[in-house]
Amino acid sequence: MAAKKKQSNRKINRQLAETKDALTVGGGSRLSGKIAVVTGGNRGIGMAIARALVREGCSVVITGRDRVALMAAKTELSGVASGCDAVPDVLAENCDVRHEASVSALFAKVKEKWGGLDILVNNAGVSQATVPVEKTPLAVWNAAIDTNLTGTFLCSRAAIPLMRRGATIVNTLSIAAKMNLVNFAAYNASKHGALGFTLTLREELIPKGIRVMALLPGATATDIWKQFWPEAPREKMVEPENVAQAVLYAVLLPPQVNLSQLELVPLEGVL
Repeated sequence: MAAKKKQSNRKINRQLAETKDALTVGGGSRLSGKIAVVTGGNRGIGMAIARALVREGCSVVITGRDRVALMAAKTELSGVASGCDAVPDVLAENCDVRHEASVSALFAKVKEKWGGLDILVNNAGVSQATVPVEKTPLAVWNAAIDTNLTGTFLCSRAAIPLMRRGATIVNTLSIAAKMNLVNFAAYNASKHGALGFTLTLREELIPKGIRVMALLPGATATDIWKQFWPEAPREKMVEPENVAQAVLYAVLLPPQVNLSQLELVPLEGVL
């Protein structure tokens, strides 16, 4: 039994590695000439999405607060870009989505360089330590709300004037936006609020021809689990590259079609 389980795990890991390699290698052109901003694009889901976009020839600006991780991500993405037929630009910009001035400066640079924007992925986000409401520090509450909700609002508001008909906004939320996870009040509130904002934004932007998608991943194998569950069974989770594939599919849909909500969860459900 143990031998069969090990063999099965090796097969799963091999398949995941093949998927990651397929998304890492450059050479596509379906998004050639397009411009994207991916907040929180220096690791995890954001990095995987940025990689998938660059691989298809899209010029990408990734943002983050960790300068070292941001530069490492830029180096990797530039390597992917070099394999494309028409080499896209890869920029890395420090941006704190919690602060209006930082967000405004980011999109001013996008406007100056390209004059417009085709894709915005609001991916920057934080989780929280498990704690009941009565013991939740205000700082924990503010960190979740300011980053996950206010950050999504600030970036969307700044991006919309730059976006053309057929452009797409993807808000990376969480399956928590539709669930109630005990001892995660701040995180839940931020994601529920972000879903409400996303649905409102979608309706407002229909006349402009700008698509808005609420992306609700379930448990995804990223470093965020180190914050509250280091022993989490990552082998059972969705891979960041799987989420990136879903985003790429949504972005490549014809402009008159919008994948408005997408839940991408592990086969086993909530872990």
